Amino acid sequence: MLPARRRRKGPAAGRLLAAALTLGLAACQANREEAVAPSATPEVAPAALAANPVAPAFRGLAGWEADDHAAALATFLNSCPWFADQPASLALDYPDSSTGTVADWRRVCADAQRLPAGDGPAARRFFEQRFRPIAMEHADGSRDGLFTGYYAPRLRGDWQPSATYATPLYSLPDWAPGERRPTRADIAQGALAGRNLELIWVDDPVDAFFLEIQGSGLVDMADGELIGVRYIGQNGHGYVPVGRVLIDWGEATADDMSMEVIRAWLAANPDRAQALMNENPSYVFFERRGPDAIVGNLDVPLTAERSLAVDWGHVPRGAPVWLDIADDPTVPGGSLRRLMVAQDTGGAIRGAVAGDVFWGFGDDAAAHASGMRARGQLTVLVPAAAAAER
Repeated sequence: MLPARRRRKGPAAGRLLAAALTLGLAACQANREEAVAPSATPEVAPAALAANPVAPAFRGLAGWEADDHAAALATFLNSCPWFADQPASLALDYPDSSTGTVADWRRVCADAQRLPAGDGPAARRFFEQRFRPIAMEHADGSRDGLFTGYYAPRLRGDWQPSATYATPLYSLPDWAPGERRPTRADIAQGALAGRNLELIWVDDPVDAFFLEIQGSGLVDMADGELIGVRYIGQNGHGYVPVGRVLIDWGEATADDMSMEVIRAWLAANPDRAQALMNENPSYVFFERRGPDAIVGNLDVPLTAERSLAVDWGHVPRGAPVWLDIADDPTVPGGSLRRLMVAQDTGGAIRGAVAGDVFWGFGDDAAAHASGMRARGQLTVLVPAAAAAER
């Protein structure tokens, strides 16, 4: 059995880290410290690695040996620039556990960068030697949580409003202290008008609504430019799934619910579409990004079927995480047991055992994402040096 996250006796460290992550990391980038040297590791031939059995600490992870660890390693390496930009002494403490300091993570990154690309046995051995698995759990000790999917949609937009491009995507407001945050309905009625917050304008309010759910996407601009946009914040109101609203209205059943069902209902009921969307008071704000890659809120490229969006109040940024979904018809093949990396977050993801799988681009990705609503378990891989101090 895998060890669960231990409850820390005092929450002060977790609160301090939350403040540091939300308020201080941008300022810390000017203080970038020297890289941490790799740990002393004996070289092991790939053939010997392949012959080695699974390390004892990882035997509780069903499907671990069969995974593509080289693909997971390549995804993890994308996280390493984030660790390089933080102060080495920053402690990645959370309300109920510690996952080491940035220096610990830099060391494992340095080791990872020494490995040959595409060598699955070497990658597996790296994860087994450099990390220890810690099972995530809810406050009541239960381990099952909800996992959904997301993808990168493609919209059409313009820099100025017109009869065709009439739906704005807003940048994050600079809220005044004590200012009431408008709901989605308020914003639809013009609550943010006149504040010069319009990032771009798009041609379909339903596409804009689903972009909020996905968190990032591409936009084909009317002048021929292709831009990326991504989640940068939300209005502070709780997320209400409109699929559940449709069920409550008697317009759909729980068994049939999916993003396709919601989209079809919105298209068939344009006179009620805004009313349905307004049932979700949460509203997402965006920032512009380049078109080369979809990046998550870690500011690193997302990898299809390897990047996971999580609640960063519980799961460390950039960490490898083992996702275990078994016997669920909403995921391709009925199960998803895979080493992923926590490289994104979203306003609707809450708790220690929850996440969104990034499925990539295109129709297949959209189909996988829209149909996914699975129960599963999550295990965080913590640097072995940090785990030894727990």
